Amino acid sequence: MWLKLVILALLLAIVVSLFSGLFFLVKDVNGEGRLVTALSVRIGLTIAVMLVIAYGFWSGQFTWNTPWLH
Repeated sequence: MWLKLVILALLLAIVVSLFSGLFFLVKDVNGEGRLVTALSVRIGLTIAVMLVIAYGFWSGQFTWNTPWLH
């Protein structure tokens, strides 16, 4: 259960980073690189989500639930 909550929190953080990147794209006039930072954070969070999902399958907490694989 906690693994699903971690994934949900990471996905919410990705959405927040997405909208902060949009805000910096529209409002950043100095060119301070905050857009690049928001993109880097989003990429890092996406990698973290993929690693958590891979850990879930590796540990057996997540399983394939499709009838055509059995």
